[in-house]
Amino acid sequence: MSISWPRVRSLLRKEWRQIFRDPRSKRIVFASPILQLVLFGYAVNTDVQNTALYIVDHDVSAESRALVDAFTAGGWFRVTGSSDRSADLMHALDRGSARIGLEIPPDFSERLHAGGARVQVLLDGTNSNTATVAQGYAARIIQQFGAEAVPRAVPAGIDVRARAWYNPDLESRVYNIPAVVGTILMLMSLLLTALAVVRERELGTLDQLMVSPLTPGELILGKTLPVAAIALIDLVLVVAVSLTWFDIPFRGSAIALVVASAVYIVTALGIGLFISTVSTTQQEAFMSMFLFFLPTAILSGFMYPVHTMPDVFQAITLLNPLRHFLEIVRGIFLKGDGLLQILPELGILALMAVSILWLAVRRFARYVS
Repeated sequence: MSISWPRVRSLLRKEWRQIFRDPRSKRIVFASPILQLVLFGYAVNTDVQNTALYIVDHDVSAESRALVDAFTAGGWFRVTGSSDRSADLMHALDRGSARIGLEIPPDFSERLHAGGARVQVLLDGTNSNTATVAQGYAARIIQQFGAEAVPRAVPAGIDVRARAWYNPDLESRVYNIPAVVGTILMLMSLLLTALAVVRERELGTLDQLMVSPLTPGELILGKTLPVAAIALIDLVLVVAVSLTWFDIPFRGSAIALVVASAVYIVTALGIGLFISTVSTTQQEAFMSMFLFFLPTAILSGFMYPVHTMPDVFQAITLLNPLRHFLEIVRGIFLKGDGLLQILPELGILALMAVSILWLAVRRFARYVS
């Protein structure tokens, strides 16, 4: 396939003028990714903070008050009510005025010093994610309180000191924002490419391009290179906001991130180009893009861990380019991975990029001929 670069440059100038002529396009291309990053950065947060806690203290001792203080000291829980009746705790959970309840039995202090104290923690399970995280925090607080209050209650010879690597405070934002970067790149690449060819067809300018000396290969380059450049600019913008605004650590190689992002963007461009060639209107292309994007995001590990999915869906995720890119970008941001460490996932992404681009080019060549 022969390529005339002067003709490609002319088409590139036309595409750039078309993108930047409309102020709305500029806002979508540059402001929208930052807005999405900020929105997701604050909204997608599974940390438990200021969770409503209801106390039923039957013991009313110095030890029981110290346990309540231990719950509220870390900022994870705040006491929204207290009583000496178990029924009041049930009502608080039913009304939604409490998400977690702590019931301390009458003989708590006595049993604590004897080494066999028990407390009851009740959780509102309507939000299973919050309940699971709150349960973990509560168990850790109770265990630590018991160990400090009665050191001899800790089994001899076992000294458990847990430490989380790469994300010491276990902040969900640190884990989620690198994934948002990959999701935004996929969405922007699909959006701009999927509508590109269909828009030309609806405006009637595709026929003019087809009768011009441009070959299908030059048309593809003219349509995809501007989008690839915009996606790389968006990458710089969202990474800069991630580092400066959200203070996300970046421990890996910037070169590895750029190389992996370029391969990943080519994959997304191929998918967008394919959607564009099988759609007849912009509306159809837009719907097809979202029909592809939603399951891609769900089966990527962005919202739910891949290892918790059924085996069939775990196998399907291997065909998902977003799943592989998320593993790469999280490794680069948090673990300090370089090109060598991301090589297996990068190889899979490159294979996907070549396959999808080959399929899209064949479909596009048939489309314009």
